Amino acid sequence: MRPETEAELAEIVAGATAPMAVIGGGTRGMAPSGDRITTTGLSGITLYEPGALTVVAQAGTPVAEIELALASENQRLAFEPMDHRGLLGTSGEPTIGGVVAANVSGPRRIQCGACRDFALGIRYVDGAGNIVKNGGRVMKNVTGYDLVKLMAGARGTLGILSEVSLKVLPMPETETTLVVSVLDTQVAVRAMSTALGSPFDITGAAYDPVSAQALIRVEGFEPSVAYRAEHLTDLLKGFGDVCQLDGAQASAPLWHTVRDVTEFHTAKGDVWRISVKPTDAPDLSARMQAERLLFDWGGGLIWALVPQGTDLRARLGAFDGHATIVRADEQTKDRLGLFQPEPGPLATISAGLRARFDPRGLLNAGVMDRR
Repeated sequence: MRPETEAELAEIVAGATAPMAVIGGGTRGMAPSGDRITTTGLSGITLYEPGALTVVAQAGTPVAEIELALASENQRLAFEPMDHRGLLGTSGEPTIGGVVAANVSGPRRIQCGACRDFALGIRYVDGAGNIVKNGGRVMKNVTGYDLVKLMAGARGTLGILSEVSLKVLPMPETETTLVVSVLDTQVAVRAMSTALGSPFDITGAAYDPVSAQALIRVEGFEPSVAYRAEHLTDLLKGFGDVCQLDGAQASAPLWHTVRDVTEFHTAKGDVWRISVKPTDAPDLSARMQAERLLFDWGGGLIWALVPQGTDLRARLGAFDGHATIVRADEQTKDRLGLFQPEPGPLATISAGLRARFDPRGLLNAGVMDRR
């Protein structure tokens, strides 16, 4: 099913008698069993006010279309959403509704926040077929209960997004990435923490153990970037040799590789995404016994490539964080569950929210319970 209007979407949901698999562009491989319904028919930018740093688009609008429109005004989506297609081997086009529904956020999250932090307002259809509006279409008109952040990351289990309003930011004049040669993960995390704790406004901090390189990014006006890069070089040279990549042409490709976990694309095995405290990252990564690792968010996000069927949570044991399966076969997903099991009280709250928003249990049933 591919509704072309919000009213048609509401009518379909209201008349549904069986579970529905809600998808956007189908690039994240999350759709459960059920009657497939896609939001790609709800497409187009409905409002763009560069002066107000606001864009409003229907949920099925391709992310590429939004990025092109923003670039024409020298603006961008600041939260740097990942493109999952290379990692998951999927096709189609990522949609802005899918990005918001999964709260997809990239390396710049450490500086500016996640996708949900830029969501000003939403329109969605709940599990009873009601059209609901929350928040506003511009920054000065954000009102009501904050269902916006609740829907961001709910993966279509509380409602089907039909329109989203987002805050955007200007593109920086330039960027520079400092590359620090570091052989040890613990030292690399300390280097990234030192950079992030400095006053120099870091917008990216990642570490690749294979290349033994820690990456530190700064963005902004050229004189400011040059000043910050110079002082960061002095700050970081005690951790290893430092070289400097100036300008987007030299720097940006590195961050596309980090954002999309490019080095894992053709490698065989399962891929896990682990959110932890950066200080815990070195110890946890050693316990993973992974074939390959990539650290983002200053060590707060670990991508792990492990042999097919590996129970990474069993290897980690109890820890303060979340381990999520991103790529694996269906048998492994069913056996281990996609998401970190919730504590009992939180699971009760989650179940209560789904019962309130989707009383018939139709929308992406079981996606968040696949644990």
